[in-house]
Amino acid sequence: MGEKLEACLRDLESRIDASEEDALLGRWNAFVDGGADGLAADGLAADGVFRPRRSVPRPPGIQWPRVLVNEAIKDPELMALQQYGICSEALAGARGSILCVRANYGTGILPSVFGLRVFMMEDAQDTLPTNWPVEGGRDAVWRILSAGLPERYPGFAGMALAAGKLFREIGARHPAIGRYVNIYHPDTQSPMDVCELVWGSSLFSDVIEEPVLVREFLLHVTTLYKAFMRKWHEVVPPQWPDRAVHWGWMHMGRIMLRSDSAMNFSPEMYREFIVPYDQVLLMELGGGGVHFCGTGDHYIRDLAAMVGVKAVQVSQPHLNDMEAIYAATVDAGIPLMDLAADEVARVTKSGRPLKGRVHCW
Repeated sequence: MGEKLEACLRDLESRIDASEEDALLGRWNAFVDGGADGLAADGLAADGVFRPRRSVPRPPGIQWPRVLVNEAIKDPELMALQQYGICSEALAGARGSILCVRANYGTGILPSVFGLRVFMMEDAQDTLPTNWPVEGGRDAVWRILSAGLPERYPGFAGMALAAGKLFREIGARHPAIGRYVNIYHPDTQSPMDVCELVWGSSLFSDVIEEPVLVREFLLHVTTLYKAFMRKWHEVVPPQWPDRAVHWGWMHMGRIMLRSDSAMNFSPEMYREFIVPYDQVLLMELGGGGVHFCGTGDHYIRDLAAMVGVKAVQVSQPHLNDMEAIYAATVDAGIPLMDLAADEVARVTKSGRPLKGRVHCW
């Protein structure tokens, strides 16, 4: 390990207070277990919103360097420095987020298995990369299907697994980090999101013109997804059997599906092209959460009805009929995670009951 990384890790290790972290984890566990009534004095505000915090700031004892996304992608140790730096910031700000790191290689992790070209942003943007779609349209998709599943994980997928191994090694050398810094699974998106990333925008007409091919490819991606997550859990065993951390918050289940492409589909097409494949993963991986950008109120009932959906994260509530969202989630006992503060202010002012199932920073 480089001297700078080790110095920063020692600094982080020295600032992790076991009693503080245990208390915070206790509040999170109570929230995800549905024990909101017992949290009124310890994390759940009078408006029924869960806003956890640490008790005191714990600022760093040394200067942590800023690591750009592109730098981290090129160097595993810089990836570690960037990710554990986020934990340092959480302690310094007395935030209520659970300490966590991930192999941060963007949305192209599973698409990279198919050998697609990477699209890197300029350093000035400091934004994660993605991939170019496959060249050749439907014929190229057929070729990917014909090649079968890869035996190894090249590209960002292999890099993510290597980063997970490095994080485990760091935790083994630093006991407090090993105990309290959760390693959460990489951005594996969802079957439809991976399908769009590989296929390109013509997917949205091909679901009409070539639905059989689309379904075949979704099944192919779902099988790859399961295999990769099994490999990930060999490298980074789940910290708990029935819950996980993502983006600093806890949810029941062990997977977080990103369903951003879903906003482009009607409810009927959502049920045909998204639900069957997401449902396979939820069943395979013990349930989990679903995140979506954009508008999802038109399919939220179908999303929430999937077996194993334990949490929902709506990143742009202003684009949604939030009453439809609340009716399908909090009213059904499914928590809404990381809900935007302006939406929380609006809904609590309206008097709409949130039933202790909303989290907000």
